[in-house]
Parts: sequence; C-alpha cells; structure tokens
Amino acid sequence: LPGRIMVEVVSNARIIGGLTPRAAQMAQSLYSAFCVGDLVLTDVRTAEMTKLTENSFRDVNIAFANELSLVCERMGINVWELIDLANRHPRVNILRPGPGVGGHCIAVDPWFIVSAAPQEARLIRTARQVNDAKPGYVIGRVHQALEGRESPTVAALGLTFKADVDDLRLAIARELALSTPDAAILAVEPNISELPDELRGLGSVTMAETEEAIARADVVLLLVDHREFRDLDRRLLTGRIVIDTRGAWR
Repeated sequence: LPGRIMVEVVSNARIIGGLTPRAAQMAQSLYSAFCVGDLVLTDVRTAEMTKLTENSFRDVNIAFANELSLVCERMGINVWELIDLANRHPRVNILRPGPGVGGHCIAVDPWFIVSAAPQEARLIRTARQVNDAKPGYVIGRVHQALEGRESPTVAALGLTFKADVDDLRLAIARELALSTPDAAILAVEPNISELPDELRGLGSVTMAETEEAIARADVVLLLVDHREFRDLDRRLLTGRIVIDTRGAWR
C-alpha cells in the first residue's frame, strides 16, 4: 500500500485553485516539479468543492452498500451474493458494505457540504447518517449474540480503517468494550505490536494473536479484512458465533 500511495502522489491529477490566477499558476509550477498527472487550474472555491465532492461521492456509494446490507439482513438475503449478482449488469458497480466509514476525509468532508447547503444536500446528509449509524448496528448484533452468556469473550479482528494498513480507527472496538463491561475483548491487529493507548486503559481489552483469540472467543467479530484474516483456516471458526462485517468468510 505505501508503494501505491507514492505512485498516486506522482501520477494522480491535481485540481488546483488559487485565491488569484497568479497564485494558482505558482501552485501549478510547484506540483509540476514532481507530479506527472494533469494539473488543472480553477478558482479556490471550485477546487475545494471538488475535494468535498469526490469524498461525498464515495460516501454516498458506501452508504448504498451499507443500507443494502441492512435491508438484506431484514429479508434473509445474502448481501454478498446479491451484490455479486447485481454487479453482473454492465452499468452497475455496487461497493462492498462494512462496519462503517473510517479514514481522514470521507467521514468528515460531506458535512461541509451539508452545512453550506442544508436544504439542498439531502442525499449527502442521509448517506452520512446511514454510515454513521452502521457501527452502532454492528455493536447491536454483538450484544444480541452475547445475550444469556456469562463472562463472554469477543475476538475483535482488525483495528484499522481498511485492510492491510496500520492507520488505526478504534471507535467500534472502544465502544464495544464500553458497552459490554462483562465481556473480555481480545483485540487482534496484525499491523501493530502493542495495544493502542485508547484501548489500554480499558481493563476488559487485551491484545491477542489471531488463532488464540478465536480459540478463546464465544463471538468472532471481523471488522477489517486483512489478508491474515482472509486466508484463515475456516475450520478454526467452528463452534463460534461469527459476525463478518466484510464478507471475507462468506
């Protein structure tokens, strides 16, 4: 992934807006020193709106997938199979649902558009609300799975905001620990070596290796589809309640 990011730094197009045409041209000159992608000039408001639009577009598409997963859960339909079938249409490209939306930009940028045009940005607002609500839905499924169990154990697989990176997003793991004080939470994250500070202070959370965590768990909650989890021997999951938010073990 770091290699891909560096390629994108050089190859991606840049939308450049300046407070004045001269400022935009100076920024274009700076980017041309290392960027081979298109360097497109516009005014500063349009350039900023372009960034917000890109991330809002992604958020809306993710929200469609996440909402579809809720509908399928209600109707008893396998959402992963459904998406694969629907995507056979040449003009359909539905994304994969997940436990929410992380990262630095997608979860934030749509709100700037909503705040600037609250009456008009109805779809963008709704998408953000759908994605904001998905972590709570996932935690609710864990709570249902733990009903009637004394001193249960949950293996939470994945603490980052997407697969195969070490950029942590700890909201679900932290909220799960806070909302289930009687449960032991075994946090599994192959891309870090020690428990993050935000979780270390919670006495119910400890780090564990993948197989150990699964062996001890009543509920296995897959939050991030790291390659280590995708390649897991599925027989290890026998006898556990599995909540797979990424469709890695479908």
